[in-house]
Amino acid sequence: VKGLDLTPELLARARENASIAGVDIDFQEGDVEALPYPDASFDFVLSQFGHMFGPRPDVTTAELLRVLAPGGTIAFSTWPPDVFTGRMFALLGRFSPPPPEGASPPVLWGDPKVVAERLGDRVRDLVFDRARLRLPALSPNHVLLFFEHNVGPIQGLIAHLESTPQELANFRAEMLALIELYVEENRLRQDFLMTRAVKV
Repeated sequence: VKGLDLTPELLARARENASIAGVDIDFQEGDVEALPYPDASFDFVLSQFGHMFGPRPDVTTAELLRVLAPGGTIAFSTWPPDVFTGRMFALLGRFSPPPPEGASPPVLWGDPKVVAERLGDRVRDLVFDRARLRLPALSPNHVLLFFEHNVGPIQGLIAHLESTPQELANFRAEMLALIELYVEENRLRQDFLMTRAVKV
């Protein structure tokens, strides 16, 4: 098993978790738009809320399928635009500097129609399903504090807005209002899309 991520801090946590679990995984830093593996290297290619952040979905899709052997399975989880995390990204976008020209919004990977178009006739047996994560939370304020200390895009935005205190206060108020819609029984509800297909 090989694991890849763009962020060294996440790789350090992954190595720690693998050690705790007693599994042998070869982790390395890398970019989903230039996977450091030969063609048809894997029987399974999995992405858990990762590949969706590649700015060019056509390049990302081509790379994921390039390293997958014919008859192999591709599967991934992504955030749809209409539920908590998708709505959070839209909120971040309103307060953030504009993305680089040509970059595609990550939450489009959460739309089955878009996913089907991106995979096209390179796959068969395309299946979609939905599931839900429940993040333990003491309160909506606790979730906001946790996100500000642990979620990279939010950390970056907070740093960006520190020079404009009113904008920062506005963002926090809107973020808290969004969180409040999805906290129930001391858990934050995070729905996601699961996609699975077989490479032709």
